[in-house]
Amino acid sequence: MNAVATGPVAQEMLRRLDALEPTLLELIDDSEKHRGHGGYNPSGESHFTLEIESPAFEGKSRVERQRMIHQALIRFENYQPSFLEIRVNELSQAAEAWAEAAEKAVDRVSSALPKIELQKPSFFS
Repeated sequence: MNAVATGPVAQEMLRRLDALEPTLLELIDDSEKHRGHGGYNPSGESHFTLEIESPAFEGKSRVERQRMIHQALIRFENYQPSFLEIRVNELSQAAEAWAEAAEKAVDRVSSALPKIELQKPSFFS
C-alpha cells in the first residue's frame, strides 16, 4: 500500500479505505491546487486525489466501485465527496497475466534443469 497524504483527515480516510483491502492505495492532498475555489482550506486537507486498486472491485461497474468507496468514507465527518477525485482500478489484468506467465516460466526452467543428487563426501563417513 502506498499512501502520500499524512494529515489527520488523510489518515482517517486511509484507515477507513483499508476495509476494501486495497493492493494499491494512494491519497494525495491536492488542496493547494484549489486555492480560491469553494471549500478550500489554507491548512490543507480539503481536496484529495485517490487512486485505489482492490480485488473487491473485480466484476463491479465503475459506479459500483465508487459507491463502495463512498460507503467506506460516508460516516467520516470531514468527508466531502465533491472534494475527492477518484481513480479506481480492478487488479490489473496485465499484472495477473504477467504473474501467470512468470509462474509457467519457472515451472519450465525447473523441469529442464538436470536432477542433481548430492552425495556426502567420503570424509563425513
